[in-house]
Amino acid sequence: MTPTTTRARPAAGAARGGMDPRISARRTAVTRQHGRRRLHVVVGLLIGAGVLVGVWFLLHTALFSARALTVVGAVHETPAQVVQAAGLAGHPPLLSVNGGAAATGVERLPWVATATVHVSWPDGVRITVTEAVPRLVMGLAGGKWAVLSTDGRVLSVGAVRPPGLIAIGGPQPPGLPGTTLGPRDQPALTVASSLPLSFGAQVTGVTVEPAGWVQLAMTTPILVDIGTATQLSEKYEDVSALLAGATLHNGDVIDVSVPDAPTVTEG
Repeated sequence: MTPTTTRARPAAGAARGGMDPRISARRTAVTRQHGRRRLHVVVGLLIGAGVLVGVWFLLHTALFSARALTVVGAVHETPAQVVQAAGLAGHPPLLSVNGGAAATGVERLPWVATATVHVSWPDGVRITVTEAVPRLVMGLAGGKWAVLSTDGRVLSVGAVRPPGLIAIGGPQPPGLPGTTLGPRDQPALTVASSLPLSFGAQVTGVTVEPAGWVQLAMTTPILVDIGTATQLSEKYEDVSALLAGATLHNGDVIDVSVPDAPTVTEG
């Protein structure tokens, strides 16, 4: 008997040389699944972007603007001046408030030594000011007086000389409030701001000549020639020793321009 061979019947699609319908259907399903995933991602991104844009617009509405403004420590500068200098007069969005830049603006005011700006959500800004301390006074033309801090900053200009401040004089007149003394006045400022406790309270005036020679006027009618504003520690020691131990008379001039070799000239 001749053996017979049984052959598997090819699938209809395979018989025609095409793809198995099951495989084709699977590929179609996978493609559609990937498309749905991409659509979900795109929709999610659009929703997220819309939320961010909405939040951005919300944070820039009046609800979150700098409306509750508090100024602390300002005495000579008004709260309105401080707020204006900080750039907050227009109640900008709190999101746009730069604390460092606002503080720098406030510190440009004549009386402000330092300033800090603290933002408090949803609508608060607190500005804390430390004002400069007036220590010196300088005469101006027309009988006016400029009040200065120890670093030479002009705090104010007025017609009345404030009591208790050391008068300084120099070749350069002071400028407007908020400016600082020029370089030719610096020797007087250096001496006035470094006077020791031993006799600083007795000094009523510090004058610098164009050549840089500094002279002190005292409560007692004597003068002290400091010379240049160098080696001040040694010169101050000489002045302290003479004031404590020497017999001085009205009009005498103490010369300590050469450290450790002071002289006294009778008036």
